[in-house]
Amino acid sequence: MTLSRRAFLRLAALAAAGVTASACAPAYRFLAGAPRPIAAWPRDDAVFAALNRLTFGPRPDERLAAAEAGLAGWIEAQLAPETIDDGATDLMLRRFPSLTMKAHELHAWSDKLFDDQDRASAPAELRQATLLRQIYSRRQLYEVMVEFWSDHFNISADKGDCFYLKTVDDRAVIRPHALGNFHDLLWASAHSPAMLVYLDQHVSDRTRPNENYARELMELHTLGVDGGYTQIDVMELARCFTGWTVKEHWWRGEFTFDPDRHDDGVKTVLGERIEPGGQAEAERVVERLAAHPGTARFIARKLAARFLGPDAPEALVGRAARVFTDSGGDIRATLRPVLLDGVAPGALVPKFKRPVNFVVSALRQLNAATDAGPPLLEVLRRLGQLPFGWPTPDGYPDHAEAWSGNLLPRWQFALALAEGALPGTTVDLDGLLARAGARTPEEITDRLSELLLGAPRPAAQRAALLDVVGAAGDDLPRVLVAGLVASPEFQWR
Repeated sequence: MTLSRRAFLRLAALAAAGVTASACAPAYRFLAGAPRPIAAWPRDDAVFAALNRLTFGPRPDERLAAAEAGLAGWIEAQLAPETIDDGATDLMLRRFPSLTMKAHELHAWSDKLFDDQDRASAPAELRQATLLRQIYSRRQLYEVMVEFWSDHFNISADKGDCFYLKTVDDRAVIRPHALGNFHDLLWASAHSPAMLVYLDQHVSDRTRPNENYARELMELHTLGVDGGYTQIDVMELARCFTGWTVKEHWWRGEFTFDPDRHDDGVKTVLGERIEPGGQAEAERVVERLAAHPGTARFIARKLAARFLGPDAPEALVGRAARVFTDSGGDIRATLRPVLLDGVAPGALVPKFKRPVNFVVSALRQLNAATDAGPPLLEVLRRLGQLPFGWPTPDGYPDHAEAWSGNLLPRWQFALALAEGALPGTTVDLDGLLARAGARTPEEITDRLSELLLGAPRPAAQRAALLDVVGAAGDDLPRVLVAGLVASPEFQWR
């Protein structure tokens, strides 16, 4: 059965609007306009609401584990990803040879035109691997933090040699330090060839200092736009960084310092006199920025915004900033007050799902089998969030206004997923429902609503849903999946 556009729109609106069938004649209005946050979660499962923020979409086994251990216990377990067996995901990634290659090997591998390898191969494998980890990894909070830091230290794989260098950055910078120490993460990022190429630091020299990296290091990576630095500080820091570049020939793609390109003069950054010292000049500033009180506030506020929303309580942000400072930048310790105090039942304000979260949550919650291949990457490209594809240094935006105007591709994805029309991705709805013992239309509706929205719909709304789909017969599960995934409620987490 092919779901008509009119029925699809009515179904999607009914799935989350909580209104009667007679009130849904203009149902398209629930989807066509910019989605609005709801006053409170229309579900009783507080664990689902919390996990919807802490994972890429809560699966039933995760909901059960969190309910049994308590939310605090589940969070503590997730904050220790090294103790979570993720061998199945690791095995899945072995088909991507580029993930473990050194920079010069990646460059050579990507240049084998006669072996179907080109500039697109390395970023394609990295993007597939990233999605597979988000979908299948049991270390969900860790993967959420990998995405957070990938945006914080954004690098577009589409710029210059970043097409292969970003793979190394992901492996050597972001992933090892995602739940580690911010000083170590910042230090690794500052020495990352991908970052130096992306922000044009590799071409900066004493005659023409390039200010891009110096500016973004303070504005986006540490102090924030209102962090108290000046344009003079940017210029002086840019002088400190002259000579930081990337090898081009032997051992291509590795960091190197070229003293002949370095400005050996005295500099003053943030009121501190920097004596001539070559590579150590900029490293001294990096260490100072990592420990700066302004950095503590900036990182604490950004973490709170990611998990709690832009209006996170200032008192909570202040506690997180103090922990950041007292712990020397320990990311896990800084997260604890944000997650344990902020992610509490009834305290969460809904956030609009970014495209990756929307797609991955649908796949996870429906237990989909996917290779995360080109068709799925094309869906994300149309939605506007191809991993590692944001061109500017600020990373993909995390507010509803940036995404709520592009709903048509979301509806198209919902239909394609439900109808099995997405190559490389399947959902075994029959098996999913059989394991739950769902046989009647009412049981099927309840089970799918519970999987995707956290709880069965109220009786009146369930009746209205079934009235809309009418004589769907054996196609009822697919029709309901399409409507629920496209519903306004599923766009929020």
